[in-house]
Amino acid sequence: MSAHGTPLIVVMGPTACGKSTVGAALAEALGVPFVDGDGLHPDANVAKMAAGIPLDDDDRWPWLDRVGSTLDDARAGRGVVVACSALKRAYRDRIRAAAPGASFLELVLTAEEAARRSASRTDHFMPASLVASQFAALEPLGPDEPGERVDATRGVAAIVAAALASLA
Repeated sequence: MSAHGTPLIVVMGPTACGKSTVGAALAEALGVPFVDGDGLHPDANVAKMAAGIPLDDDDRWPWLDRVGSTLDDARAGRGVVVACSALKRAYRDRIRAAAPGASFLELVLTAEEAARRSASRTDHFMPASLVASQFAALEPLGPDEPGERVDATRGVAAIVAAALASLA
């Protein structure tokens, strides 16, 4: 929550951890809009990932700025939940610079589970071949960062309940 009690939440983690599913459910529980960060990527980023090429930091900075501005724009309204990988601390710092008060819900799972889930998806541009690069970049949410780490193998309702409890 922001300092004013408006939820500004990023559901984060590597590909196939359930960011979109959990984010949409959490937004519904909070009565706020949900934004899938995949839709904030420039077309060039989507094309690069669809071709199996990992993004580099230069690709990510404009996207992270859009995520941050989406959160900041929601501060004056009811709030928002955004799904965004936010894999590195520097990425989360960049988001918080644009949206002070944003907090993170990290969905934690193993690389093997992410690969299994990713391989079974047919409706996503991110191929299973990029799972390893996601885990190579992943810096777990630090204890000094605002947010909560939750086991992504739990059911969606249990994850949302844990997130709501941490916000209370």
